[in-house]
Amino acid sequence: MTEKRKVFTIVIGDGAYTKERPYTMLRFAYTALLEEHKVNIFLVEDGIFVGKKNQNPSTYDNIANWMKDVISEGANVKACGVCMKARGMVEDELMDGIEKTTMHGFVEMCEEADNVLFT
Repeated sequence: MTEKRKVFTIVIGDGAYTKERPYTMLRFAYTALLEEHKVNIFLVEDGIFVGKKNQNPSTYDNIANWMKDVISEGANVKACGVCMKARGMVEDELMDGIEKTTMHGFVEMCEEADNVLFT
């Protein structure tokens, strides 16, 4: 019998270097993708900064590298447009492979998911 692959929707609401949760969730996403599960990631609130281009922290593991890895493994990553607007971020500041969306996009991700994880 073939094991059923799951669909995980991960919501990241914490900023990139304010807590370890975004880092942990991206590690989880990467592992799930390697196990051939489907992963959706929704960046909301300060979590939009997890998807920002040109990150170069001097004292932390670069979370952008983890984001690039999950995108390259096939994760579907979207960022909340309202949250971006509120924080002065424009779409050109998002890493390649991340799409700006609305709450409708988030609802679609949740409808598809077997599990929703919120950080």
